[in-house]
Amino acid sequence: MLSAPVRQWGRAIGDLLYPRPCAVCGAAAGKAFAHLCWDCSAEIDFLQAPMCARCGEPVAGRVDGAFECHLCCAQPRHFEKARSAARYDAAAREMVRRFKYEQGLWLRNDLVSLLYACIDTHYDEVSLDLVVPVPLHPVKRRTRGYNQSEVLAAGLAKRLGLPCARRALRRVRFTSTQTRLTARQRADNVRGAFSARLPARFRQRHLLLVDDVMTTGATVSECSRCLLAAGAAGVWVVTVARG
Repeated sequence: MLSAPVRQWGRAIGDLLYPRPCAVCGAAAGKAFAHLCWDCSAEIDFLQAPMCARCGEPVAGRVDGAFECHLCCAQPRHFEKARSAARYDAAAREMVRRFKYEQGLWLRNDLVSLLYACIDTHYDEVSLDLVVPVPLHPVKRRTRGYNQSEVLAAGLAKRLGLPCARRALRRVRFTSTQTRLTARQRADNVRGAFSARLPARFRQRHLLLVDDVMTTGATVSECSRCLLAAGAAGVWVVTVARG
């Protein structure tokens, strides 16, 4: 196996001979991300406080002290906390879209870097035990060829030095797209859609649930409810983007 310095020199020479294009605009990629140029990476809107203490929804203006947003107060949330790295727009949206719908698996490391930075920023007080991806229904998985959340979860787990339960949570009911549904309809749409395959793996453990995009939080909340029912001590959520 090649040493790390040799691999780094090899990548540097490869970049000189075959410059990596930006995934968004096609210009030469910069150094902050493997597949984003400096201009596009500068467009990423990283989420910062103030935000809802539970779901991480950002709010405008000044907020003194911890608070929960209207949606979290109106609907039960089964996760301890959810945080997203960036808003689902500009470069972040294009990267997720290509990764998810255009077989853009070469973007995995850049997206995992966003997740890792989010964990480092928001979850330093949590002692996590296991990484769990949000599952796809088998029909969607066969159509797409992979579960994008599983790919991200495996990469993030490796960075964190944690085990990844790739298939321990499964989607047992096919659900229609959530794109045009209200928050209440989204919650109803995913209710009972998930099942724990190996509940013994979750018992009294602190779980990190990984997905690509979070909108109202209905999916990750229902996954969290299922994991808690299987015996988990708590569930924390991280996603690349917030829609």
